[in-house]
Amino acid sequence: MLKALEIAGFKSFADRTRFEFPPGITVVVGPNGSGKSNIVDAIKWVLGEQSAKSLRGKDMADVIFKGSGNSGRKMMNTAEATIIFDNSEGRLPVDAPEVHVTRRVYRSGEGEYLINRQPCRLKDIRDMFRGTGVGTDAYSLIEQGKVDRMLQASPKDRRAMFEEAAGISRFKAKKVEAGRRLERVEQNLLRLSDIVDEVENRLKTVRSQASRAKRHRELSQRLQELRTAAGMTDWRVMTEKLNAIDERLDEHRRHVDEAAREALDIERQAAALETGAV
Repeated sequence: MLKALEIAGFKSFADRTRFEFPPGITVVVGPNGSGKSNIVDAIKWVLGEQSAKSLRGKDMADVIFKGSGNSGRKMMNTAEATIIFDNSEGRLPVDAPEVHVTRRVYRSGEGEYLINRQPCRLKDIRDMFRGTGVGTDAYSLIEQGKVDRMLQASPKDRRAMFEEAAGISRFKAKKVEAGRRLERVEQNLLRLSDIVDEVENRLKTVRSQASRAKRHRELSQRLQELRTAAGMTDWRVMTEKLNAIDERLDEHRRHVDEAAREALDIERQAAALETGAV
């Protein structure tokens, strides 16, 4: 239930003003031009009204207090409105006994939304009120001419109105959102399947390359072993040949030594013979 409205710098309300809405019927009365319609406009504006024409303005900056020549009030650069709801029964999905919804706009064109003083998106506000009958498109705010539009509405529009009043629209919106999420999940699964196929193909290539690399390492190691073995064989052969040559040299040395000794003996014998002959 709407409990209160606070506005500041909004249209004709330059000063911060608070309107209380106690249980029962509340009537706002006053002469023409006193700002009664601006109260309704403020509520619509906080709920996310995006049409300046619906707020009886040319653009959204028209909701900011423009100043008053009669009172000497200067124009303001900010407009703000807050609607306060009693949430003691937990009808709104917010863990608080009161829900404050605030909208603020600056003359620079920037604006912001807040739920209980925490920044949020317009979508968050609309989702919070979905199915409660509260909103810019709901029938909690009935302006002049809206009853005729309701009576002349198409069956589709009437159904949407009844679903909103019965709280069904919230679940339909969740169903649509769930369908969209499911579609996104299915698309992600398809992309994931393509990625898995691509990875498997790359894995096959990598495995083939790894197998060839392993075979290359094995062959390289075997070649090194063969080269080492061949080198050892050549070394043994050369060693055996050198040993054989050394043995032959030793044998020749012995023969030379024997021949030298024989020659020395012969020389000695010859010398002895010559001495005896004399």
